[in-house]
Amino acid sequence: MDSFSFVGNSDIEAIEKLYKDYQQNPDSVDAGMRDFFRGFDFARMRYEEAVPGQVSKEFNVINLIHGYRQRGHLFTATNPVRSRRKYFPTLDVENFGLVEEDLETVFQAGNDIGLGAVPLKNIIEHLKQTYCGSVGVEYLYIRHPEMVSWLKTRMEEVRNTPSFTKEKKLRIYNRLKEAVGFENFIHRKFVGQKRFSLEGGEVLIPGLDALVEKGAELGIREVMIGMAHRGRLNVLSNILKKPVRDIFNEFNGDQYDESISLGDVKYHLGYDSEVDTLSGNPVKVNLLPNPSHLEAVTPVVEGLTRSRAEHAYNKDFSKVIPVVIHGDSAIAGQGVVYEVVQMARLNGYSTGGSIHIVINNQVGFTTNYLDARSSTYSTDVGKVTRSPVFHVNGDDAEAIVYALELAVEYRQTFHADVFLDILSYRKHGHNEGDEPRFTQPTLYQAIASHPNPHDIYAQKLQKEKVLSKKDIATLQKEYNDALESELVESQKTDVVHIRHFLKDLWKEFRYAEKKDFEQSPDTGVEKNLLLKLAEEINHLPEDVKFFRKLEKLVADRKQMVKEDRLDWALGELLAYATLLHEGHPVRVSGQDSVRGTFAHRHAGFTVEDMAESYFPLQHLSEDQPSFDIYNSPLNEYGVLGFEYGFSLGVPNGLTIWEAQFGDFFNVGQVVVDQFVSSAEEKWGLMNGLVMLLPHGFEGQGPEHSSARIERFLNQAANNNMQVLNCTTPANFFHALRRQLKRDFRIPMVVFTPKSLLRHPKCVSKLDDLASGGFKEIIDDENTDRESVKRIVFCSGKIYYDLLARKEELNARDVAIIRVEQLHPFPKNQILELLKTYPNALLNLWVQEEPENMGPWYYVENQIPELKLVPVARLASASPATGLNGLHVVGQKEIIGKVFKKCHCALKNDYCGLQCVEGKSRAEILKQHKYFESPQRFSI
Repeated sequence: MDSFSFVGNSDIEAIEKLYKDYQQNPDSVDAGMRDFFRGFDFARMRYEEAVPGQVSKEFNVINLIHGYRQRGHLFTATNPVRSRRKYFPTLDVENFGLVEEDLETVFQAGNDIGLGAVPLKNIIEHLKQTYCGSVGVEYLYIRHPEMVSWLKTRMEEVRNTPSFTKEKKLRIYNRLKEAVGFENFIHRKFVGQKRFSLEGGEVLIPGLDALVEKGAELGIREVMIGMAHRGRLNVLSNILKKPVRDIFNEFNGDQYDESISLGDVKYHLGYDSEVDTLSGNPVKVNLLPNPSHLEAVTPVVEGLTRSRAEHAYNKDFSKVIPVVIHGDSAIAGQGVVYEVVQMARLNGYSTGGSIHIVINNQVGFTTNYLDARSSTYSTDVGKVTRSPVFHVNGDDAEAIVYALELAVEYRQTFHADVFLDILSYRKHGHNEGDEPRFTQPTLYQAIASHPNPHDIYAQKLQKEKVLSKKDIATLQKEYNDALESELVESQKTDVVHIRHFLKDLWKEFRYAEKKDFEQSPDTGVEKNLLLKLAEEINHLPEDVKFFRKLEKLVADRKQMVKEDRLDWALGELLAYATLLHEGHPVRVSGQDSVRGTFAHRHAGFTVEDMAESYFPLQHLSEDQPSFDIYNSPLNEYGVLGFEYGFSLGVPNGLTIWEAQFGDFFNVGQVVVDQFVSSAEEKWGLMNGLVMLLPHGFEGQGPEHSSARIERFLNQAANNNMQVLNCTTPANFFHALRRQLKRDFRIPMVVFTPKSLLRHPKCVSKLDDLASGGFKEIIDDENTDRESVKRIVFCSGKIYYDLLARKEELNARDVAIIRVEQLHPFPKNQILELLKTYPNALLNLWVQEEPENMGPWYYVENQIPELKLVPVARLASASPATGLNGLHVVGQKEIIGKVFKKCHCALKNDYCGLQCVEGKSRAEILKQHKYFESPQRFSI
C-alpha cells in the first residue's frame, strides 16, 4: 500500500469529484490520476465479471461504512437543547448506490466492522450507534494508520457505547449529585453573587473524575488543569477537594490575610492537592490560577507540564498530563489557542499530548455561535495537528466518562493531543445576574424547561434499578446537610486565606522585601574556574567538521579571553556555564535564540553539511544539569506564556524568553499584564522568569527601536519585577547569576543591546566577573569630583554615545551615572553617590526615547527631590523615525544639548541654559528660572 499512500492521505470527496471528471473527459485530469482511474476501472470490471452486481454492491457498502466513519459526526444526537443543522448529502443508503431492498441482503463488508457477513440493516444499525449516537467523532484525517486503526477498533468494538458496572455508575451518579448540588446550594445561599456556575455542563465533574482515575491506572501521577472561570468553583470543590468552607468564606470574607496583597476574585484562584484514586495510586492535581482573559492560561499549563515532566519525572511525559478546559467561543476565537496547538509537537515545547475539553455553551457572552466562528465546529483548530475530536452530548454522563477515558488512553498510547467537545448549555446568562433572554430568547426558552444532567441520569438509574427514588433523595439530603455544616464553619471568620499555588514546590523560597534591593549579593566566580569554563564553551570536537566561519568565531572568542576583554556574548555564556556548574538547569527560548537575532550568541555550532548542532554548554561535565536552548515558532503570546509556566515548575532553574526584537513582546502583553507583573499580588505566585528584550535607537525605524521600557515601568510596583538596562557584559553576567542566588524569585526584564554586542568599549575583564555582584548604578570614574557641575543620569546604550562626546571634549566636570536597574529603583544608592559631588548644580536625565516614552516619567516620580531635567526626543506617538538620517540628527542634538556651553559665568559648566552673558554666579543661582522651574530639553 505504500505505493498508493497518497490515496489514504487524500480528501475522498475530492478524489470522487476527480473520478467523475475523468468519466466525462479523461483528459481533464492529470496523467497520474488518469492512470490510477484506469487501473481502478479495470479492477472493478474484472470483479464484476467474476461476481456480477454483488461485488459492486459490496464496494457500495464499504463506501457506506466509510461515509459513517467520515461524516457520521454531522448526524449525531449530541445537542441537548438545539436542533442540528442539516447537512447534505445524508447517510441514506440511496446516496451510496444502494436501495431499501438491500437492507436484508447479507454483505461480506460487515467483516470490516467486526460483524462478519451480516445483513445491511445490521451494518447500518451498528454504524448509527457507533457514529451517530451520543458520541460523534472526527478522526479519518489522521495520517498515521496505526492511530486510525486503534481508534476505529476501540470505538467499533463497543459501538461508542459504554457498559459500566453498577459500582461505576454509582460513582458517576455521586459526582453528578455533588456537581449539581454544589451549584444549587450556592444559588440559594448567595443570591445574586457572581460565581460563573457550571449549570448545564455539570457532566464535566464525573468526566474529570474519570480522567484522573483512568490516568492513575495508566501511570499518570500529575494532572495540570487550566480553565477559565466558568465552573471553576465546582472543579475546585469536587475534583481538587478544596474545602467547601474556604470557598464559602471567599463569598463572605472582608479582608485577606497577611500573605497576599490585593488578591483576586474566587473564580480566578488556583489550587493543588493530592487526590486518592481507586487504583491506589495517588495523583497530584493542579488547577492553575487564571485571569478573566480567556485562554491566557493555556500556554502556561503547557509550560508547567513540560518543566514537571523534565525535572520531576526525568522526562517521562507519561507521568504528567495537561488538561485545558475551553469555552466554545474562546477556543474558536482566541489566537493563542492556535499558537499552542502549533507548538504541541515541536521539540522544545511538546508535552506528550494534551486533553482539550470544550464546555460548549453554544453561545458566547451574548453572541450566537453562528456569529462566533466560520468553522463548522469550535474544535476545528484541533485538525491542525490531525488530532481526534469527540463531540459528546452533555446530557449523557456515561458517554462523557467513556469518551474521556478513551481520550486518556489515546494520549498515553500515542502521546498526542485529543479534543473533547461537550455539547451543553449555560443555564444562566454570562453570569448569574445577566438576563440571557435579551439576546437568546428561543434558546433560553428551551433551556428553562430542560432537566439538569443529574435528574436525567437519576431517572436512568431508576429505570435500571441501580437506585431507588428514596436512595436518590437520601443521597441528595446527606450532601446538602454537609454543605450546610461547612457554611456555618465558614462564617466564623471574615479573613480570607489564599493558599499559595504549588506551595510545596516553592517552600524554600520567600517573598522579597524592600530591603532586599538595597544592594545585590556577591555573585562573583573564582577566576580559574571562569578560565576553565571559557575553554569548555569555546571547544570544538576534533572528530566533527564544522561550518568554517564558526571555527573563526571560536578562535576569536579564545583570543578575547587571552586579551581579557570579554564581549556581551561571552559574558552571557559564562553566566550560563557557571550556573550549570553550580547545579542550576538553564533553558532559553525565543525566535532565533540559538544563534541570536544579531548573530552574537552562537550557543549551538552547526555541523557542516548536516542538520545537527553541537551545544558546548551541554558538555561541561557528565553530571551537569540540563542546558536547553530552542528556536521558537514565530509567535510571542504562546511562547512567553509557555516559558512563564515552565519557570513556575523549576524554581531552582534559570528560564529565559527572548524576543527577536524587544517590541515584539507587545504581542505577549497579555502574559506580562496577567502573569509576569501581577501574579504575586493576585495569587501569591512566585516566578523567576527572565525576559530579554533587545532595545536601542539605532536608526532601524519605529518597529525595532523600542522595547517599550515605559510599559514595564508603568506596571512596576511593590518589587513585583526587576527592570534592568545593563551596559556591560559583567553586569549582565551578575544579573543572570543574581536571579538564582537569592532565596526569593521575581521576574526580571532585561533590555538587552544590539549595536553594543560588538561595541569596542562594551567589554569586561575577567576580574569584573570574578568579584563583586550586580551594580544597580555605575559611577563615572573619569571625573574631577570637586569640579563636577553637571551630573548626567542615563540608562542603556546612550551611555556610550555620551561617553564618546565626553572623551572628545575631555569634559571631566561632567559625570555620567548609569542607572542599570530601573526597578526596584536604587534611590538610596543614588542619593549617597551624589554626596561625592558637592558642587554639582544641574542634574539631567538623558534618554534616546521620546519624552513620553522610556524611563523619564517613572524616574522623575521616583526621585523628585533631584529636580531632574529631561533631555530626550520630543513626545511622539511613534517610537522612532523611519529615516536613518533623521535619527542621526536627533541623536546628535541630544548629545549636543548635554554638552552645550553657555555664555554666562557658568560657561564652563555645560549647563545648556539660555543664560545672559555677564551675570555673576550668585545672580544666576538666585534668579535663573531653571532653578525654580525645570525646563525640558526635548529634541
